[in-house]
Amino acid sequence: MSIYTKTGDKGQTSLANGERVDKTDARIEAYGTADELNSWVGLLASKNQDEIIGARLERIQNGLFNLGALLSSAPGDWITAADVQEIEVWLDELQTELPPLRAFVLPGGSEGVSLCHLCRTVTRRLERRMWAVDVPSEAMQYVNRLSDFFFLLSRKWAKNEGISLFLWKK
Repeated sequence: MSIYTKTGDKGQTSLANGERVDKTDARIEAYGTADELNSWVGLLASKNQDEIIGARLERIQNGLFNLGALLSSAPGDWITAADVQEIEVWLDELQTELPPLRAFVLPGGSEGVSLCHLCRTVTRRLERRMWAVDVPSEAMQYVNRLSDFFFLLSRKWAKNEGISLFLWKK
């Protein structure tokens, strides 16, 4: 079987349920952004040296693949309240390890910290794209928590590397 099918040559593609839609359809935009985020998370994971963070990034990559299935109209219970709660546990753990913030944080400081911020901003775009399609509230909550995770991860990454955060100065 060939990798190319020629079925998308006229600007349409198929969702998982077989429905044909334009390649500019909101669902395609949303799951394309989830796929892009998954690629950024993969790059972030390749720079990681922490076993716990690595396991969490792998869980996130699988979760993003599940989210893509949901966004492409594949039947199934792809993102659940348990997935949201798992990230909330991670957020609570990270927050206890980090000092309170007193200023806005700018992206940068190291490659790993910057990649965390790239993941955070692509996650925010994914969330905006998802508002254009009908998805379960758990999926929206999952993505919302995920952007918070990448923000806190950027702070932990900086702490692990022994570097100072870049703080916004008026």
